[in-house]
Amino acid sequence: MARKPTETAEPAKQPPNQPNVSRDELLKYYREMLLIRRFEEKAGQLYGMGLIGGFCHLYIGQEAVVIGLEAAAKDGDKRITSYRDHGHMLASGMSARGVMAELTGRIGGYSKGKGGWMHMFSKEKDFYGGHVMCGVLAPIGAGLAFDAKHRGTNRVTFN
Repeated sequence: MARKPTETAEPAKQPPNQPNVSRDELLKYYREMLLIRRFEEKAGQLYGMGLIGGFCHLYIGQEAVVIGLEAAAKDGDKRITSYRDHGHMLASGMSARGVMAELTGRIGGYSKGKGGWMHMFSKEKDFYGGHVMCGVLAPIGAGLAFDAKHRGTNRVTFN
């Protein structure tokens, strides 16, 4: 049946499963996941050689988790983690060189080589440490979130 001239056509529907990110964004996310994977592989090698003291809990296999988190994060959002925190550090913008320096106990690390894998910190990157004590994340995360609420910044804390 022919359409009357006064009728308007329905707006074109978007195809199902259309991504809400661009090709360039997807490539960026892939590169970031690959950086984390390669970093962790090297950290595993160095740990096996005895160049990383203590333990070294790797983030291999979880790269997409932190990249997704960071894709949703906004400037000023805080991060706090427990074990397997290297991926979070790299994804939050901390340099691979600084993270590796910390893991290997060198002065160029984020905690001047004294914190190792579990006590890295960067206020500039809103990264408030990887903590290994059970139950410590909740009060620290709650404190960071309360600070944001108290200041009226509307920022969140990822824990």
